[in-house]
Amino acid sequence: MWLKALVVGLYVIWLSSVASLAQADSAKLLIVGDSISAGYGIPRGSGWADQLANALEHPVDVINASISGETTVGGAARIGKLLQQHHPDIVVIELGGNDGLRGYPLDRIEKNLATMIEQSQQSGACGVVLLGMRIPPNYGQRYSEGFFQLFATLATRYNTERVEFFLDNVAENPNLMQSDGIHPTTEAQPLLVDNARDTLNQTLTACQR
Repeated sequence: MWLKALVVGLYVIWLSSVASLAQADSAKLLIVGDSISAGYGIPRGSGWADQLANALEHPVDVINASISGETTVGGAARIGKLLQQHHPDIVVIELGGNDGLRGYPLDRIEKNLATMIEQSQQSGACGVVLLGMRIPPNYGQRYSEGFFQLFATLATRYNTERVEFFLDNVAENPNLMQSDGIHPTTEAQPLLVDNARDTLNQTLTACQR
């Protein structure tokens, strides 16, 4: 009886060690986004963030801290606590769209995103990835283009990775957008994963060197 108990005990210890090792080998990837990453209007668990871990070349633990309706103001206010709580290796920032649609000043949007990048880098995160966005041209070419370019400006300034336009091949296809014309459908989620995959794989590879 005691031998059986010993074997069982050793087996439990082995399983715990394997689990701890697997967890240690996984990178923590924190997503701070808005409704696009929160999965607005689609079934729970079907969003791009939910599919991401199975699509990457490296094992990751995806922590999706996205909130529908979030702006860069909210993201900048929340980022410190999120970093302290999760200690991520990679921070993915998918914010700015709601700011742009509301016509917020570009310098304000840029400042808030810069705050998030700076705090992420200072926290010890190995990589920061910006998911670039566009807004409709009816806001005026100067504002629309300025909004789009600020992501590139920030990526250059802080030496971060950037997905040029996260909704590429999605936003222009009405069949892949919900009736509001803002949120991608369930069918569009794999395409969002595709748009981010290469950049995230490159960032994860660089962090493992």
